[in-house]
Amino acid sequence: MADFPHLSRRSFLNRSAAVGGLLVVPGLLSACSKTDAGAADGEGALDKLRKQGFVRVAYANEAPYGYLEGKELKGEAPTLHREIFKALGVDELRPTLSEWDGLIPGLQAGKYDVVSAGMAITPERCANALFSEPEFISPTALMVKKGNPKKLTDLASAKAAGVTVGVMSGAVEASYAKGAGIAEGKIKTLQKPQDGADAVKGGRIDAFLLTGISLRWLARTNPETEVTEAFVPELDGVQQFSPGGAVFRQGNEDLRDSFNRELKKIVSDTSRYVSLLQEYGFGATEIPPATLKTADLCKG
Repeated sequence: MADFPHLSRRSFLNRSAAVGGLLVVPGLLSACSKTDAGAADGEGALDKLRKQGFVRVAYANEAPYGYLEGKELKGEAPTLHREIFKALGVDELRPTLSEWDGLIPGLQAGKYDVVSAGMAITPERCANALFSEPEFISPTALMVKKGNPKKLTDLASAKAAGVTVGVMSGAVEASYAKGAGIAEGKIKTLQKPQDGADAVKGGRIDAFLLTGISLRWLARTNPETEVTEAFVPELDGVQQFSPGGAVFRQGNEDLRDSFNRELKKIVSDTSRYVSLLQEYGFGATEIPPATLKTADLCKG
């Protein structure tokens, strides 16, 4: 299973795309080529997968998005994608481990058919690959002591209570806290998620700010804490949805479109979505709004 230090990198990358609020990560795709190896096989790609009986998926070993536990591929993306591909007549996911920055280059090179890693949808990535419609959003939450003694619900309540809030170093949550009017002296920087949990338990901070997804996963091993209901923060009046999706090779539009049709059935059914993904910390608050479209996200 992936370690939480990976999530500090993910917390920066995965929330780099907000509706109308793009944070560019320079050089992220410097290794990606415009040449689309294997794109010529795009027509009939789904038929090919059905005939061979499996789909090759790449994962980055980052819990709870996509990781190997023993010999089993688990996490949000593999669980959702397994359900979708079974509905499409492809019964098996064959996993390939990749470093995060190698996911899209490997896809372009034809090493696998789909990236199943909960990757954020950004214009830079859209220039090099095809994204599904959003399969989740990453609303923010607060980790607090068990019982929530300060009765915190969101950043406005944290400001009103004058509490100290912890954020990850290099992550976007610091800007959310500042945007909500929390004084810099009340914002403490931590190096990794477990540091945040420890600071809450030790009383050094009153709340730890991160995605609800990551905090719910973290709370599994920190029972002295609890996580508030997730909320969508705003920066300059723009909601920060931070959506992620499956990634396909350019030229495989038919495969992407077939995937999207089955994905829509799941995200339109709250009980089904939650039953599939609640094990990994995803709930109704992570279901993408119907108005949130990849075409718009790719434009920036």
